[in-house]
Amino acid sequence: MRIALDAMGGDYAPRNTIEGAVLAIRESPSIEKLFLVGNSATIESELKHLNYKDPRIEIFNASEVINMREAAAKAVRTKKDASICRAVDLVKSGSADAVVSAGHTGAAVAAAVLKLRTLKGIERPAVACLLPTKSNVFVLIDAGANPDSTPENLVQFGLMGAVFSRTVLGYPKPSVALMSIGEEDMKGNDVTKEAFKLLRLSDLAFRGNIEGHDVFENPAEVVVCDGFTGNVVLKTSEALAEAIFSWLKQELYRNPLRQLGAKLASGAFKSIRKKINYEEYGGMPLLGVNGICIIAHGASSALAIKNAIRAAAESIKHEINPLIVREVQAYNEKFATASTPIQ
Repeated sequence: MRIALDAMGGDYAPRNTIEGAVLAIRESPSIEKLFLVGNSATIESELKHLNYKDPRIEIFNASEVINMREAAAKAVRTKKDASICRAVDLVKSGSADAVVSAGHTGAAVAAAVLKLRTLKGIERPAVACLLPTKSNVFVLIDAGANPDSTPENLVQFGLMGAVFSRTVLGYPKPSVALMSIGEEDMKGNDVTKEAFKLLRLSDLAFRGNIEGHDVFENPAEVVVCDGFTGNVVLKTSEALAEAIFSWLKQELYRNPLRQLGAKLASGAFKSIRKKINYEEYGGMPLLGVNGICIIAHGASSALAIKNAIRAAAESIKHEINPLIVREVQAYNEKFATASTPIQ
């Protein structure tokens, strides 16, 4: 498998991206080629600093970078030689099987959609994010690609999320829930109310609406929402987890007795920290584009980049795109005579 990494994307690029690439190539013999896309002199300098050489690593020069303050679609169209654009070009040409980026999320989505296009039957792609619960993980979709969505978009997100959950996570019949402000079917805005009706008529294992307080305690395997809501949930969850650990650490070090208790419970704390650490999950797949695109956290460490590359390798192996096309086609055929098929 061949993977293109946007080496200049991310808050701590290229240091963390290059180090993460080295970690990935060392641990993944299945990677035939890892393209490091960005300023070649800078990349070479980082590799030299790490004192690392591997014939499977190939530097692909790109002279521009899209920064976080730029409008995504405009930047993708005007900065033809941006690292994310060139990385996606490698997938479009067939030179790479997947692209990984920790840079501007909007730019990664725009580049993937403009250059790779969406899969047949898919109107909009969606970011699928893995979030932990007490006993497993669930898929939150969309986690940021589409601030505004139609009811039909939400159905597609549910279909794609279910395929990912079944294929990659191994849930035989993943349950699907719709994020809303109440469990009752009449709760929500106009979009979620209509989406509820469509999801209930689908062949998905739809369990109805899910509220915020049930997302982690009584979750479905797939939670569907628009990208605005999903991104707020994701970032709020990350911030809250960090805040709780910070408060806990502050309280546990107030006196020697508490410090002793903290030392005795350190194993439990480490286990929980690992469970909620986004670095362990690597990156989020952008489902629905005609290729594999993994979006990593902007503040990704080398470990997170390594795991994002691992996530790309897993997506290549599972070949979920044909399954997504098949699911959407089946849905459309079922409602071919109805007035609400997915376009």
